Amino acid sequence: MLTTLKIIFLLGFLVLIHETGHYIVAKICKIKVNEFAIGFGPKIWRKKGKQTEYEIRMIPLGGFVKLEGEEEESDVKGSFSKASIPKRIAVVAAGALVNIIFGIIAYAILIFVRYLIIREPNFINAVQYSFNAVIELIKSMLLGLAELFGGKTSINDMVGPIGISDMVSKTSGLAEFIYLLSIISISLGITNLLPIIPLDGGKIVLLIIEGIRKKPLDKNIELSIQSFGFIALIVFSVIVAFNDIAKML
Repeated sequence: MLTTLKIIFLLGFLVLIHETGHYIVAKICKIKVNEFAIGFGPKIWRKKGKQTEYEIRMIPLGGFVKLEGEEEESDVKGSFSKASIPKRIAVVAAGALVNIIFGIIAYAILIFVRYLIIREPNFINAVQYSFNAVIELIKSMLLGLAELFGGKTSINDMVGPIGISDMVSKTSGLAEFIYLLSIISISLGITNLLPIIPLDGGKIVLLIIEGIRKKPLDKNIELSIQSFGFIALIVFSVIVAFNDIAKML
C-alpha cells in the first residue's frame, strides 16, 4: 500500500507542478485558462472562477490545463492562438522549466542537509558543496543526453513509468525518495524540452518556425507532423515499457 502511494504521489506530483507551470505563466501572459484540473477521470469537485473552472478528478495522477485557442483558432480575448510568439513559447516552456527548477532545488536542499548532518555543521561549506553537486548532476544529465543522441546509449538503457515505479518501490527512507523525486523531475523537464513533437520542445520549434515565417504552418502539414510525432512517441514508449518489464523479470 505504501509503495502504491509513493508511486502515485511521485508521478502525480511531477505532472501536477508541470501543468501548474503552464497555468501560472498563462495567467501572467493574460492568456485565458478555461480549465485547470487536478487528476484525471470523473469530476469529484469543481468550482467556477471568473475565467477558469477548477476541478479535482478521481484518478490522482497529475492534471491538465486547457487554454482558450490552444487546440484551434479562437478570436476570444486572451486566446492562446492570438498571443505573441514569445508569450506562447513562455507558456509552453513553463511546465518543463518548473520541473527542472523544482528538481534542482529539492536536490540542492537534500545535499545541503546531508552535508550538515554527516560532514560538518558549516553553512557556507554546505552551500558551496550543494552548488557543486548540482552543477555535476546537470553536467552528467547533459552528457547522458549527448551520448543518447550520439548513439553511445541504447534505448535499452532508458527507463519509463514502469521502471520508475520499480525504482520508487525500492526506495527506503525520505531522503532516498526525495533524491529520486528530484532526479526524475529534472529528467522529465529536460526530456519535455527536446525538439520532438508532441513534446513541449517540439511545440516550441513549431512556434519558432511560425515566428520566422510570420505566419502559422498550414494546418494539414502541422497535423501530419503532430500525428507522426505522436505515433513515434507511442511506439517508443511501448518499447521502453517492454524493456522495463524485461529488466524486472
